[in-house]
Amino acid sequence: MRLNQYLARAGFGSRRACEELIKEGSVTINGHRLRELATRVGPGDNVLVHGKPVKLPLPIVAILHKPPGYLCTSPDSTTERTIYDLLPANWPRVVYVGRLDKDSEGLLIVTNDGDLSQRITHPSHKLRKTYIVTLDREFDFALALKFKKGFMIEEGMARMDDIFRVGPRTLKVVLTQGLKRQIRQMFIKFGYEVKRLVRIQIGSLAIDKLPAGHHRVLTQDEVSRYFPAKAKKPAPRPAKKKPTA
Repeated sequence: MRLNQYLARAGFGSRRACEELIKEGSVTINGHRLRELATRVGPGDNVLVHGKPVKLPLPIVAILHKPPGYLCTSPDSTTERTIYDLLPANWPRVVYVGRLDKDSEGLLIVTNDGDLSQRITHPSHKLRKTYIVTLDREFDFALALKFKKGFMIEEGMARMDDIFRVGPRTLKVVLTQGLKRQIRQMFIKFGYEVKRLVRIQIGSLAIDKLPAGHHRVLTQDEVSRYFPAKAKKPAPRPAKKKPTA
């Protein structure tokens, strides 16, 4: 892990603020004062800031049922309500994984585990996200094929992996993409307004009966089950030597 990332996770501010600490010579690793920003911290390294030992907080992975009306943004950047108003004040710094816009609601993951966050959001993993969408009028299901094939919106080529009818105006939608306001923009393209948008599942992790505005910390077993680390490919076996005549 890069030193500025390590310090940020330990609560010393933004990565840029942590870079300033490094540049001014306030940080030592194993007794050596370092000013190189590319320095990496390894397991067992003794990191000090202003002569005091640095300890990383315990990892937190939690699910949050976001109600409408809350922003997914830093509370320092707005005077409006944010999802951080719904989380314990004594927690270490956590980030949300996969944003929901102000009017949308449902399942969010919050964590201080950067590796897990990247694992969930990286496009190569194609993690399925499931939503319940309520429209302003009955949906013409003959359009479903166009939604699955994809078309251009403001953010680029958008497509839905699956779309199911739940009721005349209610659909279940599955995405592996994450374009900005993707679902709303796709329906607007055909003259529909999304009246309610609820994310109910990320991968195989469902929101279940978690009440709006509440959170639940996941156990390590749950994290491993829902978001397993990518298994390493086994090394190829050496070819058997052919017996000589």
